[in-house]
Amino acid sequence: MSRSLLVLVAVVTFIGIFPANAESRLALVIGQSAYRSVPALPNPANDARAIARALTDDGFEVTSAFDLSEHQMREQIAEFAGKVASKGPDTVALVFYGGHGVQIDGENYLMPVDVEPSRESDVPIQAIRLNDVLNALTSAPNKMRIVLLDACRNDPFASINQTTGHGLALVDSKIGVLGTFISFSTSPGAEADDGDGYHSPYAAALLSAVKEEGTTIEDAFKHLRVAVNKKTNGRQTPWDSTSLTENFEFVSSPKNQPESPKRIVSKRSVDEWLGEFRGKPVEEANEIMISDGTQESYEAFLELYTQSPFSEQAREWLSRHRRMVAWNNALLANTASGFHAFLAQYPDSDLTATAKKLEERLRNRPGFGQATTASAATQPVTLTSSVETAAKVVNAPVDAVQSAPTCPCSEPPKKTELPPKKRAAAEPKRVQRPVVPRAPSSRGGYSADGVGYGGYGRSGGY
Repeated sequence: MSRSLLVLVAVVTFIGIFPANAESRLALVIGQSAYRSVPALPNPANDARAIARALTDDGFEVTSAFDLSEHQMREQIAEFAGKVASKGPDTVALVFYGGHGVQIDGENYLMPVDVEPSRESDVPIQAIRLNDVLNALTSAPNKMRIVLLDACRNDPFASINQTTGHGLALVDSKIGVLGTFISFSTSPGAEADDGDGYHSPYAAALLSAVKEEGTTIEDAFKHLRVAVNKKTNGRQTPWDSTSLTENFEFVSSPKNQPESPKRIVSKRSVDEWLGEFRGKPVEEANEIMISDGTQESYEAFLELYTQSPFSEQAREWLSRHRRMVAWNNALLANTASGFHAFLAQYPDSDLTATAKKLEERLRNRPGFGQATTASAATQPVTLTSSVETAAKVVNAPVDAVQSAPTCPCSEPPKKTELPPKKRAAAEPKRVQRPVVPRAPSSRGGYSADGVGYGGYGRSGGY
């Protein structure tokens, strides 16, 4: 074979390894094992090293970091965001995090190894908001963002684990910036296993998912859900949310077009899922349900297979999912009445203490009583109302009300009109708009209008 032909073969082989399009792929991989105030986690460091190698094989330029303090985590995230910005808008940015994570007041936090909270209020100061990571990734134009979180392990921090909610709060990527894919190692409100082997169940399945050739990321993570569920005997089921507008494959197939259109998959109703499941063995239906991961598929499964070996786990998943959706709705509303409604529906859950605290905080916020008074001022005052009642309604001193003239008067006041040449030009009519009190944020990272930078706000919806 001639030298020129050998060079051509080598070039073609090299190009075939990586995606055919010109996108840049950058990844930040963090493994947090050596916690100082709680027992160390054996697997995150192992997981991070293996995932970094796998992503490198997929064409990512990988930055690996291990056992980071709070300051070091912020530095790594900032440097990575700068690198993403320097690569330009045709960049895929991926972050993998393995380690502890908690939710405080509906916010998800990633825990540095030097965190040592004495109370819940220490966590926002000592840890990293998940939404700050998302905001950093959207600080400059890029093609898409992929965030993979193996961060839902049981909370070992004794000072806070009796009042914080279990696992992490639900995050809906469709509420934030389009082009985002987020995967959690288990469903919202649940806890994940660190694993007895060299890798956590989620990381082991992820290593297989990123090697699937010609498979969209959504389909690869459906396979991951099933794999983790089987590995943990149903105890753990990963969950993801996507707002991607383009297809993405970790390993592109040579047969696929690099710019193939995004496949639009409509959400199925419960009735449609009932038709899908009828006549199928329960094992097959259970696997399809887990792969789909929607509330509708779980409801249909439980309607048809009420007494199957998988029914108890499905019911537990569905109950937790409904509670976390209600919690997410309360967080998005961010009103005292919203949290009160959540407590009425779920009076005794792991989120009860947080919901009561947030309800009380919002009732005591500046402007809450004023809003009530303003509402009362719009109501008509009857002729039999006392002076004191009238004073309260109009928010004026009693003396001012007592000294006001009583009407109807015996004669209407006469109008004095100026000559036309001296009459001042009429000013445009001003519209008095109601003042809506804004809820003060108990945490940093919010812009002036209460929305997180880059379009990401609370973890309950960003």
